[in-house]
Amino acid sequence: MTRPPYADPSDADIAAVSEQLGREARGVVGIAARTSDGSPAVVATAPRLPDGSPFPTFYYLCHREAVAAASRLEAVGVMNEFNALLAEDDDLRAQYQRAHEQYIADRDSVGEVPELAGVSAGGMPTRVKCLHALMGHALAAGPGVNPIGDLALERSGWRP
Repeated sequence: MTRPPYADPSDADIAAVSEQLGREARGVVGIAARTSDGSPAVVATAPRLPDGSPFPTFYYLCHREAVAAASRLEAVGVMNEFNALLAEDDDLRAQYQRAHEQYIADRDSVGEVPELAGVSAGGMPTRVKCLHALMGHALAAGPGVNPIGDLALERSGWRP
């Protein structure tokens, strides 16, 4: 299986992500998206953390402004609106299903964890649960892969 294209993290990247998170970064295997100034925006995280626990969120939004933008959307109930869109739109559901499958394939390219089989992040493939995860996936994969993540990024107004 081919690994998705992302940069291996440098020591400076790990330090920057740790500062962004306010805690030590764990299990970072790559920088999946960066801001225009080169700061990490999304990390790719090992599906099994160093302490042995399974970690399904392969694409983890780490940039403070991006995290705040996702939190603002969640606070005003945008997830309910996006869930309604999924319920109404067959094409959107099909795209979201493909995003779910791609997410799992990307994570499995780093390591398969039996406890995570079939599980992606953010509520995929049937609902919208966590905009942070979906925006992280959209930033890492690029436009057109995760339609809900793309919508959340657009609505948030945050751009890397």
